[in-house]
Amino acid sequence: MGKLRVVHYINQFFAGIGGEEKADTKPHVAEQLPPISANLNKLLGDDIEVVGTVVCGDSYFNENIESASKEVLEMIKGFEPNLFIAGPAFNAGRYGVAAGTITKVVKEELNIPCLTGMYIENPGADMFKKEVYIMSTSDSAAGMRKALPTIAKFAKKLVTGEEIGSPAEEGYIERGVRVNYFHPDRGSKRAVDMLLKKIKGEEFVTEYPMPNFDRVDPSPAVADLSKCKIALVTSGGIVPKHNPDRIESSSASKYGEYSIKGLNDLTEDSHETAHGGYDPVYANLDSDRVLPVDVLRDLANEGLIGELHELFYTTVGNGTAVASAKKFAAEIGEKLIADGVDAVILTST
Repeated sequence: MGKLRVVHYINQFFAGIGGEEKADTKPHVAEQLPPISANLNKLLGDDIEVVGTVVCGDSYFNENIESASKEVLEMIKGFEPNLFIAGPAFNAGRYGVAAGTITKVVKEELNIPCLTGMYIENPGADMFKKEVYIMSTSDSAAGMRKALPTIAKFAKKLVTGEEIGSPAEEGYIERGVRVNYFHPDRGSKRAVDMLLKKIKGEEFVTEYPMPNFDRVDPSPAVADLSKCKIALVTSGGIVPKHNPDRIESSSASKYGEYSIKGLNDLTEDSHETAHGGYDPVYANLDSDRVLPVDVLRDLANEGLIGELHELFYTTVGNGTAVASAKKFAAEIGEKLIADGVDAVILTST
């Protein structure tokens, strides 16, 4: 019996082609295994071989998800693989979405073992963790030395049909799948044992982890709107025409700061949306539908609010990593405070 065949999917950065300036790289098969694929090949051992690496730029894949998925799938098919591995993508949002998407497509179309790897806050993790195995990694490529051996070890178990353990045992992100098993102690005893450990301040592991939601205390109400300076911030992707800062349509890596000084209305000629997660037609016809500059100008002219801040801030919420969103918010917040803004209207889609 010959070696088991593996195809590896990576983006333009890990292929050594370039960074953001090469994110529009079209799908292709690497002429030789890039270093990351060669390293993975060594870690997989003597019975498994990486026979090919498919490369695609993050922007190209995310802007052409349906067609890019088909292109990449055909390239993968050509190698007749027994196993497919994508990434790891760490906390790179667009890479994570691409890796998750193609892993799901290959799993469904070729019916072979598939897995990828990424940071738990990568948007791709939340999108695909219930459908494919996603090995948990650190948030940056600095964790590659730990991530790749973990992926290789799990991949070998997956492709050889070994029994797969729990997320804690194997290192993959929880999928929401519950498996019945027999425990030597009945549930009531285990519950009491955990309670006693909690009371004593000792470590314990719950059998039913609950989601952890951020809670933010609301600020006090504005006392007098007629003296209030209000700013507009949106995750709906409204940008000046032609998107000058090239904010991504999905998994945004940046936000924009734009002036609306002297503008009473956002027109089809002046503004549009960069967002890729909703039908843009109505937002492109009248961007005030997402960023209500016209209404706020009317309120200011009528004296109901003090003034509208001359700058607005915008990004795309579609698939954007929570960590990125928090970073954007902290930076934008500092700027608004420095400019004496009293209140902010946040709009989405």
